[in-house]
Formats: sequence, structure tokens, C-alpha cells
Amino acid sequence: MPSKIPFVTVQLPIYNELYVAERLIDQVVKLDYPKLEIQVLDDSTDETKQLIAQKVRKYQSEGIDIVHIHRTNRVGYKAGALEAGLASAKGEFMAIFDADFMPRFDFLRKLMPRFDDDKVGVIQTRWEHLNEGDGVLTRVQALLLNIHFIIEQVGRMEGQLFLQFNGTGGIWRKATIVDAGGWRAATLTEDLDLSYRAQLKGWKIKYYSDVGAPAELPADIFGLKSQQYRWMKGGAETAKLLLRPLWRSSQRLPVKIQGTVHLLTSSIFVAIVVATIFSVPASYAGFQLPQTLPIVPISFLALMGLSVNYFIANMGYAQIKGNGIVRFLKLLFFFPMFMALSLGMSFHNAYAVLKGYFGLPSEFVRTPKFGLGGHSDSLRKKAYFSGKLDKIVVFEGFLAFYFAFGLVHSVQIHQYGFAFFHGILMLGYGLVFFFSVRDGV
Repeated sequence: MPSKIPFVTVQLPIYNELYVAERLIDQVVKLDYPKLEIQVLDDSTDETKQLIAQKVRKYQSEGIDIVHIHRTNRVGYKAGALEAGLASAKGEFMAIFDADFMPRFDFLRKLMPRFDDDKVGVIQTRWEHLNEGDGVLTRVQALLLNIHFIIEQVGRMEGQLFLQFNGTGGIWRKATIVDAGGWRAATLTEDLDLSYRAQLKGWKIKYYSDVGAPAELPADIFGLKSQQYRWMKGGAETAKLLLRPLWRSSQRLPVKIQGTVHLLTSSIFVAIVVATIFSVPASYAGFQLPQTLPIVPISFLALMGLSVNYFIANMGYAQIKGNGIVRFLKLLFFFPMFMALSLGMSFHNAYAVLKGYFGLPSEFVRTPKFGLGGHSDSLRKKAYFSGKLDKIVVFEGFLAFYFAFGLVHSVQIHQYGFAFFHGILMLGYGLVFFFSVRDGV
């Protein structure tokens, strides 16, 4: 540690987290750091409030510097809770952990010396997965997140491009938050919004993959969808707000280009939905691509690029976690599932993106976490499990049958490229529909 040890405030934003709130507090009080306070930012409306109050009183009686800040409304949602806590925070730095995280005791000791550069405003760490092996959904999510944390974040850091704080598992310099305008609820991705505003102000974000932040993945399809909805809609909202300031800034051209691609990433799902839906009538019409358009090699190269990213990221994670051969075999098995589920979520994600671009309002719907202990846990017995079959689910079921018809016809007319394409889409939408029905009855 440096001779001058900075004070750190640990912020724990919580809303109705009956199953993991106490676990989080028990873990955070173990942080080994000499100058520390803990803020439990509690917006709960159920018995979580009482559990937190009891737990905080217990640790206060043991001399732990911990406070329970309970709001009677959710103004600003998570952003509002963080901003409210910032007003009374004693720390020069703010470490943030969502309710499902389990930071290791040496988290702060490892990271605080890395703020040696006064222009470093944020440090983000790599997410780890507590319940990765619980089922197909958690395994696929882990594989996807590993691409972000092993490939994307590392690449942006090495290229000196804009990075993002991922909402949790990281540390902010308080002065950075204030200088960038504070937390705001103008988007559902307050983390991405503040990350870009801070970097446009000249602050740096550093990402370190050697420090992990263990967390729980959404265990059911509805939790996954609520998370994806926030990320997709919030990404579109942030793009609307910040693309113009990004291009008006004095940043390097590569930063502007990469930042634009990053902010518009979620929009790809709109293009995917349009292209895939029209692929079936194109097949029925006997559509033939011009011979001059090298669509087959282009498609092959795109698939190979995605596959290489997938394997590099997850073999990198395997090196960190060990047991590389077993993990490699699992990657081979789960790659088709990863592709299928990614496409199967595209209509839901495109719907969220369009709502973001058109400015349609929606509340911050948190992703419930259950503190799962293994396969034997029954989600149906959990208080926050909500398996409602809405219009999106019904349409996803229709799309599974739609692409099944496309698959059959493509085989009949020997258009095997279309057949493979429609088969993956049928599998993807079928899996999403199956999980929705299974978890909703």
C-alpha cells in the first residue's frame, strides 16, 4: 500500500434481495483494508429491509463502519441510490458491488495501489461466475461474458480506446463522478452513461483481468431477459445521448469510431431480426444470390471470426481457472448452443433497442438473484420468481415454428445454406420458448 492510504467507501445498492443481501454484507465486512466505510444503499420494499437493518446493527456493535441508508422511494433507481449515497460518503474512492457479488478479502489491497496516476478515474475488474455450472443458461451466459471481459475489455485497454465500467465489481474516484456530472437515471445503463461522460472529461478507465469479482448469473430465462432488456435498451438510450458529444469532442478518430461502434452494438439485433425473418420468404421464392457476391466465403469468415473470439476468450478463462482440457471439450459442445441462444434472444433484444431509440419509458427492472446452491434449488419456491408468459414469449414460439417451416423447405429445394441458417434459428427460438414455458408454469 502507498504511504498515504486513501479512504474507500464501499457502496452496496440493493433492492428486494431477500436471498443474497445478508450474504453480500457478510462478505464485504471481510475486506482487508485499513480505511473503509460500508454504505448499504437499500431501496427495498419487502422484508429485505428488516434483514439488512438487523445485519447492519450487528456489525455496528462490533465496531464496523457500516451504515444502512434506506430510501422510501426509488427515484432514479440504482443511479439515484448511488447518487444519494455519494452525498454522505466519506471516501475518496467508491467501490461498488451489486447484491449478487462476493468480493474477495484482498480486492481493495490489490487495486487501490493502481490509482497511482491521478487521471485514472475508474478501475474495472473481471467478473467471475459462482453458478456457471448450474445449467445450459448459466453456461452460455458465462461463455458470452468471458468474451467481453477477456477479449473486448482487454482489447480496448491495449488500444487506448474508451472502456466502460460494468456497473459493479469496480472502483470509482469520487472526484471523477462529480466532475462528470454524477450518476443520472436518463438511461437504464447508468454505468455506461457515466463511463463515457467521464472519459469525455479526460479521465481514464483501467481494466484488470488479473483480479476477479465473483458473482451469480441469472438462473432462469426471465432473469436473463430482464438483464438483457436493461443492457439493450440502456445502450440505445446512451447512444442517443452521447454520440453527438463524442464526435464533437477532441478525442482521436479511432476513439470516436470505436466508441460509436460500441454504443451502437445493441442495434445489431434489429438488423438480425429483419434479415432472419425475410430469409424464409427469400428461400420460398427461390432467391439466388448473384454469382459475383461472395456470400459463402464472407459468411464463413464471419463465423470463423466469432468462433475464434469465443475460443480465445474462454480458453483464456480456462487458463485462469485451470482444467483446460475439460473446459475445451465443453466449449466444443456448448458452441452451437451459444450461437442458437444468442440468435433466439434477438427478437427480445431488438424490441428493447427500439424502445430505447424511440424514447418509450420503462422502469428499471432488476434481475432477481436467488443465492443458488446448486441444481437442487427450486426457483418456483423463491419469492422473486416471476414466470409470466407475455406477448414476446408467444411470438418467440411462433418464430420457432416459422423457422422450422423454413428449414424443411430449404432442405426440400436443396438450399443447404438456408437450411443450416434456419435450423440454428429454429433451435434458438425453440430453446428460449421452451425455457420460458418451463420456468413459467
